[in-house]
Amino acid sequence: MKKFIVEKENQNTRLDSYLSLKNKDISRTMIQKLIDEENILVNDKKTKASYKVLEGDIVILNEVKPKEISLKAQDIPLDILYEDKDIIVVNKPKGLVVHPANGNPDGTLVNAIMSICKESLSGIGGQIRPGIVHRLDKDTSGVIIIAKNDLAHINLSNQIKNREVKKTYIALVRGVVKENEATIDMPIGRSTKDRKKMEVTKNGKQAITHIKVLERFKNYTLLEVKIETGRTHQIRVHLSQIGYPIVGDYTYSNGKNEFGVVGQCLHAKSLKFKHPITNKEMFIQSELPQYFEEILEKLRRENGRY
Repeated sequence: MKKFIVEKENQNTRLDSYLSLKNKDISRTMIQKLIDEENILVNDKKTKASYKVLEGDIVILNEVKPKEISLKAQDIPLDILYEDKDIIVVNKPKGLVVHPANGNPDGTLVNAIMSICKESLSGIGGQIRPGIVHRLDKDTSGVIIIAKNDLAHINLSNQIKNREVKKTYIALVRGVVKENEATIDMPIGRSTKDRKKMEVTKNGKQAITHIKVLERFKNYTLLEVKIETGRTHQIRVHLSQIGYPIVGDYTYSNGKNEFGVVGQCLHAKSLKFKHPITNKEMFIQSELPQYFEEILEKLRRENGRY
């Protein structure tokens, strides 16, 4: 239990903001969760996160220990691009689910990370689990960061929230994109017809995607894609919406399988961010997967470039 008496200079501050100032090792999201669960009281009374504290208020914070959950470590080979005591960066292969869910109870990136990191993992969210700071779809390959402790997790989450993490993807799409560069600014939300899908909708959240043509083929275009926001399926939805669906993306295209690809030709090429503890500039990138390179070689041969 922690006890705080509000000082004059902090009065009229939101309760969640006040506690964020006083507890650098707990995220504001976690503080709001503790308030909702009545583990934070003001003058022995429950209140809301938006409550404006007053001088002399007594704030009690009852910290909840992370709950153990039944996740087993599994020896799944991973391509580790970088690792230290605070973070681990992995080149996730296509087909590997990031974390357990219905239909995928194990055999995930989380299970593999648990085998590598043992007990050194963040406990954000009230559960002991690997600190997956951001996610990649099952059939999207590429660079992903995992936090090994809560301080690293909070810092990286804030960098992502403030759009300070620069994400670059490589995508092969159907159709020949005419513009050399373009920006797609269309809001994305959950589909009203299929809850497993996302869609461009005026009631969605802002989503911004920048594309740049790297190479054009007869019926395809290789793109560099950078995103400012991180909405679910953002790149896939945006490119499909403007008429250039990603090759192999059966969810947001017509389901063609011209290259025998299982899963979309979308690769998280690189991440640029600040190390959450040392503040050092980090730039980590990975090579395209072999299947992706083989498709490009096939297209280049067909287009007379070899």
